[in-house]
Amino acid sequence: MKSVLKLMAGAAIIASMHSAALAKDLVIGVSWSNFQEERWKTDEAAIKAALEASGDKYISADAQSSAAKQLTDIESLIAQGANALIVLAQDSDAIAPAIEKATAEGIPVVGYDRLIENPDAFYITFDNKEVGRMQAREVFKVKPEGNYVFIKGSSSDPNADFLFAGQMEVLQEAVDAGKIKNVGEAYTDGWKPENAQKNMEQFLTANDNKVDAVVASNDGTAGGAIAALSAQGLAGSVPVSGQDGDHAALNRVALGTQTVSVWKDARELGKKAAEIAATLAGGKTMDEIEGVQTFNGGPKGVEMKSVFLAPMPITKDNLNVVIDAGWISKEAACQGVPAGSVAACN
Repeated sequence: MKSVLKLMAGAAIIASMHSAALAKDLVIGVSWSNFQEERWKTDEAAIKAALEASGDKYISADAQSSAAKQLTDIESLIAQGANALIVLAQDSDAIAPAIEKATAEGIPVVGYDRLIENPDAFYITFDNKEVGRMQAREVFKVKPEGNYVFIKGSSSDPNADFLFAGQMEVLQEAVDAGKIKNVGEAYTDGWKPENAQKNMEQFLTANDNKVDAVVASNDGTAGGAIAALSAQGLAGSVPVSGQDGDHAALNRVALGTQTVSVWKDARELGKKAAEIAATLAGGKTMDEIEGVQTFNGGPKGVEMKSVFLAPMPITKDNLNVVIDAGWISKEAACQGVPAGSVAACN
């Protein structure tokens, strides 16, 4: 009997050692939808740093704004031995088969920043409806009435609708009262600035340049809209919103051509996503993730486990926040800003 107990104890120790080994040296695969955007390079650095700290390996692929390529990218990451996947979806419906394949094989999937509506996938993002509310509030402060244009995100990204819903929560009362008139609203294919610029040019033409405010859904689309405004001599006189805290956008905020960039600290998002992916790959359940909550606000109402981080609107008045946080240097934020015009640049 004693020898049997010893054998059982030895087996338990070996099993414990095996589990510990599995918790390290994991391979985390990251599928980027459009890595050419400045924003994602910051996220990647944070993901890499977190994985390096935990002794895990980072592999990645860039779909280059192609849902078809992202399908094969995810399959390739699985074939390379990914123990978990972090996916920034180009088109969540189009890549659904690859997500289903991964989860069926027991590979945890973390939907990164953009919703992948699958109950077996984890969802981490910032509160996108609140981002939309923040964008609309700051523009509304400057222009509480007039002709508004809405430069939305990509129609294939659920975030575009979350953002717009948040914006309209703030503005609907003024719209109903006739104080705000929606004179242009369009999705921006692929979130591409050049597409946003084309949309903005068309709205300016259609309205004889009589546009009083632009609610743009991210800094890239804001940049496209501002380029169109600039060509008509309107940049700086028409408030424009954005999000992401892109360096170029924060400089535009300081210069006065962009009203607000809602800052989502991508360093924190990347770090948490990496930690969650490694934790799930190590055998923990989604319910065991710190700060987890249930989310069912997607288009299909699928109940999912999620973590939401808090955003912050950055305007001229609090530009110092991102400088003090080391997100951007004072020199980069304040380039070309006239002396004495912005407190953070003094």
